[in-house]
Amino acid sequence: MSYRHTDKPTPSKRKQARTASHTGALSDLRKHDLAENGGQLPGGDTLRNLTPMGPTAAARELGRPVGEMGNPARGAGRTGASHPMTVNEAVLALLRPKPTLTQLANEPADIRAAAQAAFDAPAGLGTIASYATEVALPATGTWANPGKGGAQTDIVITAPEDGVLLLFVEIDNCFESAQVLAGKTDKYMRFGQRKVKDVDGKERPMCRTRWWVPDGRHGDRPHPPLLLVFNRVGPRNPDTVIAQLAELTERHWKGTAYDGGFHMYDGKLPIVATGMKLLKEHGPAGAVFRRFGRPHKQTLLEAIGNPRREAADARQRAEYAARQWEHQEELRRIAAQHRAEREASRPVCAGCGTRFTDERWKAIEPTGWDAPRDTHPHLCDDCKQRAITAERQAEQAGSEHQEHDQAVPEQKAGGTWLSRFRS
Repeated sequence: MSYRHTDKPTPSKRKQARTASHTGALSDLRKHDLAENGGQLPGGDTLRNLTPMGPTAAARELGRPVGEMGNPARGAGRTGASHPMTVNEAVLALLRPKPTLTQLANEPADIRAAAQAAFDAPAGLGTIASYATEVALPATGTWANPGKGGAQTDIVITAPEDGVLLLFVEIDNCFESAQVLAGKTDKYMRFGQRKVKDVDGKERPMCRTRWWVPDGRHGDRPHPPLLLVFNRVGPRNPDTVIAQLAELTERHWKGTAYDGGFHMYDGKLPIVATGMKLLKEHGPAGAVFRRFGRPHKQTLLEAIGNPRREAADARQRAEYAARQWEHQEELRRIAAQHRAEREASRPVCAGCGTRFTDERWKAIEPTGWDAPRDTHPHLCDDCKQRAITAERQAEQAGSEHQEHDQAVPEQKAGGTWLSRFRS
């Protein structure tokens, strides 16, 4: 809807036309005691807040527990709501909602072009349900009744579908000193270190009892990262504040260097900083995020992650796969050499000249002193069978001839006696 009504003649009329539906929705919320006026902004605009019943109604519409809806903005109406409005801008810059192009089909060409450019721009993080504001992070007490010493983060982002499991965001309008921000960082660290008993009786980090955070890799399990967004409206220079803050909080974020060219951040708090102007212009996909301890700006996912560790792990996996491949190739080469040597030593049939089959070769190999010996070890199976058949035929013929030779002399002897007798 931000792309509509840009053809109105004056800024006030464009704003009136653009926000007409929002004004109507607020009027409807006020009728149901879900919204109220929260003070006057410096530019003359009126701030609207949700009443205590508002978060309950919003939770019902979003399908979320009321406890995850956050708390009312701090100081809204008393300080001109500059900080809550900056929080809203940060949410929009991180979320980067896309316009519905079909609803702009009848708008002028310049409006459609601007909407198309926003639609084609890199996507943001999650959906509106991925964000909660003014969430207490108790260092003592409970979620419902947090004690003293805990942090209250401006924004909590849970967008695992986009690679952000859990991210805390702190907004600074450049009014606070590095020492004040360091004190807030200590509170985030205490919350990250706090462990409580879960429903199964096991002790876990408190954040994991409310949000889904995986175990992580052994030896590299940092606390949920903290993103600092500096909106340069106050008198302090954010570059100076960031340099001082990095020095004051080094014990919280500094990792342990390893030979692979990466660091491990077990038990550390990743701290990332950026400016509101850069965030609104480039979004989370832009290389505008500086993580404390790293020399170059990165995208948000790179800044809160450990890309050098990932690259080292990828190299290690590739080297291991290469070694495995070389080992398998060596095994295949040795096996092929053994097969070649065995084939070279395979016996040849003395009858037909063909090489023995594995079964025939195994049959003629010695299997022990008491094992029966195979006959015709120099012949293949076919030649062996032919030799055995020939031997049997020869034995049978010899037996018949012997029987014949034994029967003929008896007949001759009988004939001679009879002739003598007759004579």
